[in-house]
Amino acid sequence: MRQVFVYFLLLITPAINAQTLYSKAFGNPQDKPLLFMHEGPGNNCARFEFTTAQRLADQGFYVIVYDRRGEGRSTDPNAEYSIAEASVDIQGLMQQYQLQKITLLGHRFGGMLAVLFARIHPELVQAVVLIGTPISLQESYTQIITQCKTIYETKNEMSNLKYIGLLQAMDPTSIMYASYCMLHAQRNGLLRPKKPTLEAQKIYKSMQSISELKKWNDQFTQEAVLGFAQNDNYTTLNLSEFIQQLNQKNINVYGFYGQDDGFFSNEQMSNLERLLPENHLYYWPQCALNVFIDQQALFLETLKKRL
Repeated sequence: MRQVFVYFLLLITPAINAQTLYSKAFGNPQDKPLLFMHEGPGNNCARFEFTTAQRLADQGFYVIVYDRRGEGRSTDPNAEYSIAEASVDIQGLMQQYQLQKITLLGHRFGGMLAVLFARIHPELVQAVVLIGTPISLQESYTQIITQCKTIYETKNEMSNLKYIGLLQAMDPTSIMYASYCMLHAQRNGLLRPKKPTLEAQKIYKSMQSISELKKWNDQFTQEAVLGFAQNDNYTTLNLSEFIQQLNQKNINVYGFYGQDDGFFSNEQMSNLERLLPENHLYYWPQCALNVFIDQQALFLETLKKRL
């Protein structure tokens, strides 16, 4: 019932002035428009903006990036951090950039928002590209715990095994459960490629010399996590049914994922492959969280070919 109420809000919430959001466009406005929706909650678009946006525009796209309301450079003390608010802001950005229809590039949580927006406003969406987006965060948290437990057992780290036991006893729908899962994933390198490509190594090295990127790449808005959790209980969402609905509405949904991404088991990826249209899933080696960096050449080439 709560989710139904949230989606009703998407339809009735009044418009918000998107010009109060941080946004930036790359490329020719006459080219096909793409809107990048960053990970999170709590993050920003800087990593994609400074490493990939211009290169994607060079492929013949009009690329727009933005920070969600109250996150990153879109400071707003009155941000409510909700799916409804995020949806209205997308519409505001489309008005600002005079776009009739858009393709959404959703990274992680941004992909979850992209699916929900496209479901409510199919008339505004050309396609949805999921970039390492969890279809079910609950399944991904279980996968993280399984992997970390195996690592701790192999290393005989009894104290960390105790913490895993405490984590498994927690309410899996709580934000604390989600936060501790992410801490263990980061501690054990589950979000990084095991053996980065030379291309990725060069990009990551170059990122260290971009002061603006270094500044914002380390910024995190805790209020966004708490807000989305309170307003939408986002960690319990499952996108499977919604993606099926997009398929029925002839909105193409693509998936770009990394084989080193600890968020996903082989079973999860098999289920995703069945869920997406045939040949719409790309699952690349030497690639984890940041697909657009870890396999940038493949990312750019594939987007140009499919879109």
